[in-house]
Amino acid sequence: VYRYNVSTQPEHTEGHGKKTPAEPHFLFIPTLHGPQPVCPSLFTEQTITPLKNTKHLLVSAFMDQRVKGFDVRIIGMFHRTSIQPLHCLYCCSSHLGGITPAKVLQHADHFGFPFGATDVMCQIPKNCEASHVTLLTQPSTEDVSDLSWIPIKNMKTSGKEEKMLNFTVCISNLFGDYSNVLQFAQTLEMYRLLGVNRVVIYNTSCGPDLDRLLQSYAQEGFLEVVPWPIDKHMNPSRGWHFPEHGGDIHYFGQLTTLNECIYRSMERSRYVLLNDIDEIVMPYKHDNLMSLMDALQPQHPDVGVFLIENHIFPKKHFDPSGKFHLPQWVGVPGINILEHIYREDPARNIYHPYKMIVQPRLVEQTSVHEVLKYFGKNYKVPLDVCRLIHVRVALRGSLTMEQLNVDKRLWDFQKNLISNVDKVLGKLEFLVT
Repeated sequence: VYRYNVSTQPEHTEGHGKKTPAEPHFLFIPTLHGPQPVCPSLFTEQTITPLKNTKHLLVSAFMDQRVKGFDVRIIGMFHRTSIQPLHCLYCCSSHLGGITPAKVLQHADHFGFPFGATDVMCQIPKNCEASHVTLLTQPSTEDVSDLSWIPIKNMKTSGKEEKMLNFTVCISNLFGDYSNVLQFAQTLEMYRLLGVNRVVIYNTSCGPDLDRLLQSYAQEGFLEVVPWPIDKHMNPSRGWHFPEHGGDIHYFGQLTTLNECIYRSMERSRYVLLNDIDEIVMPYKHDNLMSLMDALQPQHPDVGVFLIENHIFPKKHFDPSGKFHLPQWVGVPGINILEHIYREDPARNIYHPYKMIVQPRLVEQTSVHEVLKYFGKNYKVPLDVCRLIHVRVALRGSLTMEQLNVDKRLWDFQKNLISNVDKVLGKLEFLVT
């Protein structure tokens, strides 16, 4: 017999405009009567797992007790018009545990696509040392033989604490035949010079040359490559605007991967940077990111989200001196960021995006350019302190050279950057000799 009841209290809003879900009121703790069956052995190692009897996809589960009344947060991609009541079933010390009602929280940003990033919140039954969780559409365990169980991450385990990193960069998605090898290597080496400890990237597909580079960085431990076969489960969009681009979900599930990366990094990184592979969060008054945050955080102790304004360096404009048009890089596919020193001023009369440095423990849900739910405050970092260097196609293509700003901040790192990039590319035999 399974017995439960959940109150239907509405969501309420706490400080700084953050909405928090209503606390579930359990009148009865769900229990299993009689001998407890052993958990099925179908523990999935996949990063995307279809949920039986639904259109939904599960990604990962994390211990998260920051919202009162809940213990576990399951991150997924749900079909937004097919949400039904769900129930959490746990594997407790290799035996099935009780069933608890689930609360489904759709993220506010979905850009009109049929699928959107979704959280499922559950409570772990008493006396259950939960290791894995699955979702049920009916509160019954009559047939659990073909359920897919996902591990619960971020569990506190004695004697196995991982060293806390200072900075992790979360890069949402690689897809198509992306093969910008030179810019990728330059960007990762700039991250390293700025004090980043780990980069996490979600890979659907990329070109063979870039794949070799990814594997090299992954082998040394600096890069964590998360397989992201979303195209095997749905038709992901290559754009953000549903009427224009079509498809099932925004940018190959970008919002889901950014949220998953925050939770993946929550217990192992003090700060998380949320930006794209062609963007560098660049301090302008400090030599590295740690010095930047050591200055900002004491001034703003309640801030958990630091907003960094995006500044585009059009790839069509080159440094006229040609001093960084290096012969050894001529045959390497991709953009040489050192050659692009002209910076656009944003058009401030229209929406202008930011990227973020966040304290992951203070973030509950994020979008691409802003955090949706959080526990602290946010702060826009002044442009003279830090800004985003974004080498890409011009956004304001009508601007003349005279209307652009000369910005050679990257050149301050030229010696170490060139040397480090040469070592990486030379090891993989990309360099022209």
